[in-house]
Amino acid sequence: MSAKENINESESNKPGVNKARLKWACRRGMLELDVLFIPFVDEAYDDLPAEQQGVFERLLTCQDPELFAWFMGHETCEDTELNAMVQHILQRVKV
Repeated sequence: MSAKENINESESNKPGVNKARLKWACRRGMLELDVLFIPFVDEAYDDLPAEQQGVFERLLTCQDPELFAWFMGHETCEDTELNAMVQHILQRVKV
């Protein structure tokens, strides 16, 4: 393993680096999604259990049109874990 690969691997294990990458992934280009995801990462992500953090990270890999439809209530996500995360984020916004 090269020194550069070693640095990248060790950086990816640092919480601050992971959080910075998450925040970057939250910048979707759709204001409706940005205003949901960025505050969620800033205010609630750290309080999630590791398993739920993984579900949120998986949610961020979905395409914007899907995410928009799920969060606006036009469609229901068929993946139960992702749907639960969508509902969790939406519930947080309502409070």
